[in-house]
Amino acid sequence: MPLPLPSAENRAVVTGASQGIGEALAAELAARGYNLITVARRKDVLERNAEKLSRRFGVTVEVRAMDLADRGERAELADEFARRDIAILCNNAGIATFGPVSKLDPAYERFVVELNAVAVHDLTLAVLPGMLDRGSGGILITGSAAGNMPIPHNATYAATKAFTNSFSESLRGELKDTGVHVTLLAPGPVRTDMPPIEDQSVVERLVPDFLWVSGEYTARLSLDALSRNKMRVVPGPLSKAMSVAGGYSPRAVVAPIVGSFYKKLGGE
Repeated sequence: MPLPLPSAENRAVVTGASQGIGEALAAELAARGYNLITVARRKDVLERNAEKLSRRFGVTVEVRAMDLADRGERAELADEFARRDIAILCNNAGIATFGPVSKLDPAYERFVVELNAVAVHDLTLAVLPGMLDRGSGGILITGSAAGNMPIPHNATYAATKAFTNSFSESLRGELKDTGVHVTLLAPGPVRTDMPPIEDQSVVERLVPDFLWVSGEYTARLSLDALSRNKMRVVPGPLSKAMSVAGGYSPRAVVAPIVGSFYKKLGGE
């Protein structure tokens, strides 16, 4: 069964929509005619992007500026989604930390777990009953190639993405023949533009240009895969290599090799 067609009543939701993959997903969905609900913390950026998308594509864009790692704020959003006709949910918001987990701020590591894993679970469960009742819907979950293997110096992020990867593919198996599509997006490095060298992150400085893919390409590939109910989409050479390494290489061998690279990302 195809994804629900855009309508005046239904909405496509994108979390983490203020930048990167999320911003690109919102633009691609708008180009396909979907009215949107965009979610992120930066209200000014969301509103500016909403105005541009509305003007360019003639769609309605509702903005929800909130911290998805906050359980109270997230519960209110989940309640709203449970009442709305959500055609597509792009569970995209996420963040990474680098360095030995014993030296990182425990409160911030809990924030990462709430945002990357618990929020994905909560929002998916909020929209799922309505999608099943309607017999159609699409859930795109942004996991990561990093969720396929142990990664020292990126432990919390890798663990949360292991959750999203497994949750997405397990859920897809449960929803066979229901009309609800579930696709895992497992990207490597994705960029929408290249900042000046003085503004580049450690990741942008260390990862060679040829290993990056664009946000626009990633969004288009991901939504095409969701429409076909493909289990997993893996854009970019690095994510493909990490998927193969995570699936077929002994973890005792992979962990120290990958960990040595991520140690540099942590500034050590």
